Amino acid sequence: MQVLVTGGAGFIGSNIAERLLEEGHSVITLDNLDPYYDLGIKEHNLEVCRGVGGDRFEFVEGSTSNEEVVEEIIAGRDVDIVYHEASKAGVRPSVEQPKAYNENNVDGLLTVLEAAADHGVERVVNASSSSVYGVPEYLPYDEDHPNHPKSPYAVTKLSAEHYCNVYDHIRDVSTVNLRYFTVYGPRMRPNMAISNFVSRCLNGKPPVIYGDGKQTRDFTFIEDIVDANLALLDTDAADGETMNIGSNDRISIRELAEYVVEETGADVDIVHEDAKDADARHTHADVSKAGELIDYEPSRDIREGVSTFIDWYKSNRDWYEPLVRNS
Repeated sequence: MQVLVTGGAGFIGSNIAERLLEEGHSVITLDNLDPYYDLGIKEHNLEVCRGVGGDRFEFVEGSTSNEEVVEEIIAGRDVDIVYHEASKAGVRPSVEQPKAYNENNVDGLLTVLEAAADHGVERVVNASSSSVYGVPEYLPYDEDHPNHPKSPYAVTKLSAEHYCNVYDHIRDVSTVNLRYFTVYGPRMRPNMAISNFVSRCLNGKPPVIYGDGKQTRDFTFIEDIVDANLALLDTDAADGETMNIGSNDRISIRELAEYVVEETGADVDIVHEDAKDADARHTHADVSKAGELIDYEPSRDIREGVSTFIDWYKSNRDWYEPLVRNS
């Protein structure tokens, strides 16, 4: 198939692109190379894809908000399916830059949907987020849980879901929304809890927790995210649906920090700083719907996944760590 992966230089997008290439598909990656973190990481991700795909991989630098660029790619390359991973990341920065987040995360998605509908794309898979739930009324979240977004970032993700649903209904383009729960693993972007904890511990510095550490997260290993996305190449069972993609488990941030300290052998004491207002208190996914529709089943619990990431970090420390420090 001919596949467009928007945001394909990023953590999740590049892993999806890499697997698609491994399975013999042709991939075009559209990415604006937003310097939210050191671009060396994104350049490395692109080199991985080039190494796997060769002539079947193409990179286009540009924004999903640019109608001409998106139109030229989708129409000119006869794209079969779009994995829309492009997004301005970061819950906390969105509080200071709401308009920039709306332009990237809502306008960009609309541009993709318009071109997909105009040129017969079979399916648009939209990367959404557990942040759309916000304050929990009950846990784990199922897809019918009310939405109480707590940040502009979360609002943009919920808006994008609604646009996908509308286009599925009125423009005859199949859409699927996947609500990711905190994704981690090899090549993950910096400035997230796991990458920060591991980096600091391996350098003899204490992990820093914002708040009391009793907040909990459902962390999802990157390979599980990729599996869920690629399952949508072969089935239309999820057309028009919105699904949670998580680990079906959770851990407190304090327990996570303690586990990283133990696994790295760091001789440090955990540090606490003031909580951030935009952060959710708890997340926990009910993934039964994805299990029913696409046979989704998480492959790793958080401790197995963190151990895998620590091993990867140590093996890739020469190139990855300096870029983490610069971010």
